[in-house]
Amino acid sequence: MKRIVCALLCVACCMGVCHGVEVVAPSAILMEKETGTILYAKDEHTPREPASVTKVMTLLLVMEAIDAGQLAYDDLLTASDYASSMGGSQIWLETGEVMSVSDMLKAVCVVSANDCAVALAEAVAGSESAFVEKMNLRAQELGMADTLFQNATGLPADDHYTSAYDIAIMSRELILNHPDLRQYTTIWMDTLRDGTSELSNTNRLIYTYEGATGLKTGSTSTALYCLSATAERDGMELIAVVMQSPTSAQRLSDVTALLNEGFANYALEQIVPEQAIAPVAVTLGKQDTVQGVLEGETALLLEKAQTSNLLQEITLVEGVEAPIAQGDILGTLTVTADGEVVAEFPIVAGETVGRLTWWDMVVNVGRMAVLGK
Repeated sequence: MKRIVCALLCVACCMGVCHGVEVVAPSAILMEKETGTILYAKDEHTPREPASVTKVMTLLLVMEAIDAGQLAYDDLLTASDYASSMGGSQIWLETGEVMSVSDMLKAVCVVSANDCAVALAEAVAGSESAFVEKMNLRAQELGMADTLFQNATGLPADDHYTSAYDIAIMSRELILNHPDLRQYTTIWMDTLRDGTSELSNTNRLIYTYEGATGLKTGSTSTALYCLSATAERDGMELIAVVMQSPTSAQRLSDVTALLNEGFANYALEQIVPEQAIAPVAVTLGKQDTVQGVLEGETALLLEKAQTSNLLQEITLVEGVEAPIAQGDILGTLTVTADGEVVAEFPIVAGETVGRLTWWDMVVNVGRMAVLGK
């Protein structure tokens, strides 16, 4: 039996679902984190300068290095001449200054410190140029076709660009798989160097928007004002990206409008079977039945109006013949809203069931004879 992946049929899977929102920025996107569903898009694939929103990829690679054991939060890094020479936003690292990975991450997330971004890049890859190669490779792996990085900071450089769509993709990868970063991205005000260096978050949404969780601002004279903003309410986290906003105030207004529209109209439902999934009979198997389980993620993004009208139906095969491999399809859980199918989740074998051999059958016949059956 072949293993089949059943696609979810979300009602909000089409671009531009949020029609009521108005965005001034020339490029924008709204994405739901868990399913990756796009709720709004405007010129989302046009490559533009991302400024310090570039650091979303820098943070992603650093967090992946931490998860892989290559770095630890309490590792101490020594600032190089090169890292200390960065312009733009910085915490004025001195050459030879020692600071922990944790404090450098805080500086990058809160005040967009270019010097710390480069110091972390050097710790991961040995040099910023080698790190940039990793950035571009990771972008390719994530399907970010509109992107080319030239540095780890987002400082102006020729042929350094990405799109609103690609920013949403890397932002989702970061917050979906590295939630620990919230300990830094949700900081409004803090200090470094034993309280002598004050930090204030460049992302004002952390202070003003209910449920804000991050993520990264960026601005230069040519990129104008960019922002990848994340927020969570009622178990649903959204990613709102704007690029090339004319002012800082406008980028905040745009992402606020996008987030408000998403939270007002959509909800994330975790689908759990309303009744126990019955075991399926197995013929010629080393056991008589096999238990089915739901496969994969069961999150479903829906319009709020539909969440109170969900119905479930479980359909199972009548029986299967051994051998059964774990993951083989046994049936489907279908979810409908107002008579419309909104999702189909595969029910698969939760275990492997081997086929009876000739000797197994002889032994079974002998056992039954002894028991008088």
